[in-house]
Amino acid sequence: MDEMRGAIRPTGSMWCFFAWLWVCAGGGQAQEAPYDRRPPVVPPVYRVRYDAATEPGGLVFPVTYTVWIPAGSPRLRGVIVHQHGCGTGSCSSGLTGAHDLHWQALAAKHDCALLAPAYEQPDKADCQAWCDPRSGSASAFMRALTELGTLTGHVELATVPWALWGHSGGGHWVGGMTLMHPERVVAAWLRSGVPLLEDDPARPGIKPHQLPDATLAVPLVCNLGTKEGVTDGDERFKGVWPANQAFFRALRARGGLVGVAIDPLSSHDCGNQRYLAIPWLDTPASRRAFRHRRGNPSAPCPRRTRGWRRSPAERRCRPRASRVTRWPSAGCRTPTAPGCGRSM
Repeated sequence: MDEMRGAIRPTGSMWCFFAWLWVCAGGGQAQEAPYDRRPPVVPPVYRVRYDAATEPGGLVFPVTYTVWIPAGSPRLRGVIVHQHGCGTGSCSSGLTGAHDLHWQALAAKHDCALLAPAYEQPDKADCQAWCDPRSGSASAFMRALTELGTLTGHVELATVPWALWGHSGGGHWVGGMTLMHPERVVAAWLRSGVPLLEDDPARPGIKPHQLPDATLAVPLVCNLGTKEGVTDGDERFKGVWPANQAFFRALRARGGLVGVAIDPLSSHDCGNQRYLAIPWLDTPASRRAFRHRRGNPSAPCPRRTRGWRRSPAERRCRPRASRVTRWPSAGCRTPTAPGCGRSM
């Protein structure tokens, strides 16, 4: 008897089907732990994944982009990007970032998509390979916006403005994207990480960015924990505060819309900073910026001509027209210093 009688012989179409299943399971490169554990996606959540690039200048790590689309939004007005930090634990958290209910509520309020990248950085690999946008992550991000726009039926994803949030290496990435594409950014929150604007001999592997005039019109907040060198000098993270000071000084000296918020309870963790970051991104300034840029993503943010400002290290406020060029040495220990007027 023919042993193959009654057996199912694979046809050409079946082989194509098996190949399609293999691609859906992860593409040409196998996903390694912890990036192989991810929640399922069903609309209104969508996902694309790219293998590590093989061409020079491309992103050297695989990356997944997950986006949440608010119901009832015929046309999106922007995209809120929630960018994780360095290390496998932080990177893998990007797989669930678009499922966060607090950030979804903010996105829905403003008819925005919520996008969470997840760079599949191996353990102890160089974080600069993705958190510097010039390393290929910026072009991968742009590609994802276009392809997710097609996948979701919201092709405007490729052109709407961005509100950016990033932690640690994600703060470096968010700051870098604001420096590279200020015409697309309505506001950015940099938690425990900022890009360099000058060479740092202590960190030769990090390339500095240029500071274009257009970035000065983008509202920015540098947020860090007090245990990152402000009041406590944690050996691992004590350099975060000096880096924030240098970034703040450079922008403020040229009139940039930048502020510093020091978390009095945390270190390099995110702590409860979302309870300040989300309301800040929900401010009238950000709402006006989204309305101002609707249909014209290259329009500049409206600049304020009134208000109050002060150095994060001093207790006395100054009228906004007074430029802060010196950083006093005395520490400011209160979230709202006495005598500071309400921001206009």
